[in-house]
Amino acid sequence: MFALVLIVVVAGALAQRLAGLGFGLLVSPVLVVLLGPFDGVMIINLCGAASSLLILSRVWRHVDWRRYFGLAASALTGVVPGAWLASHVPEAPLEICIGVLLILGLLASQRLNRSSWQASGPAPMMTLGFSSGLMNAAAGVGGPAITAYAIVTRWEQRSFGATLQPYFITTGLSSLLSKYLFSGGHLPALEGWQWLGILAAMIVGIVAGDLLSGRVQPGFVRKIVVVIAYAGAVSTVSKGVLDLALG
Repeated sequence: MFALVLIVVVAGALAQRLAGLGFGLLVSPVLVVLLGPFDGVMIINLCGAASSLLILSRVWRHVDWRRYFGLAASALTGVVPGAWLASHVPEAPLEICIGVLLILGLLASQRLNRSSWQASGPAPMMTLGFSSGLMNAAAGVGGPAITAYAIVTRWEQRSFGATLQPYFITTGLSSLLSKYLFSGGHLPALEGWQWLGILAAMIVGIVAGDLLSGRVQPGFVRKIVVVIAYAGAVSTVSKGVLDLALG
């Protein structure tokens, strides 16, 4: 089981390096099924932040710091209620909620991608930033909402992918801290060697992404991530429904 976790972490870090996002989308459904919704999402929050931290030095010069601060401030208002929900909702309903949130986020971002409508001003930043923070804390998948913001504002891909890295560091660490406090100090029960293995898997994925960067189109990577994310979301909902029926 842990070997599968490592494989998925490598894939998530690879996608994050190539497309700017994808770690939570790929890893969340698998870790929720294998480790449970609370522990799984806590690990995703920590690893997502660590993965973005490792990538940030490579894309620093392309970060749009003005947009980062606006989005991060909006997201933090959603992190607290999302962390509270993750800490207080029973496991089976939480699995169903995580899967449904992921499906809805993916559907919304894809629908917007086919639209010619363009938004501006603070309203989309505040609304979608809040949604991203809420989903990141509750389900470990803040990517779809923030992707929707990039689509409706026609944000250039290189700047968007770079700005996501400090953004995911902020939302990941704030989600982790909020859930730690709401749960009374709960942490995932992993051995030290397992944490080191996850860190090594992230580094392998990022290095592989460095080698492939420029050879693989980010749009192609995003399509693969979306397909896998849909499959994982359906599996997560199915497991939650089964656990609810058996419980």
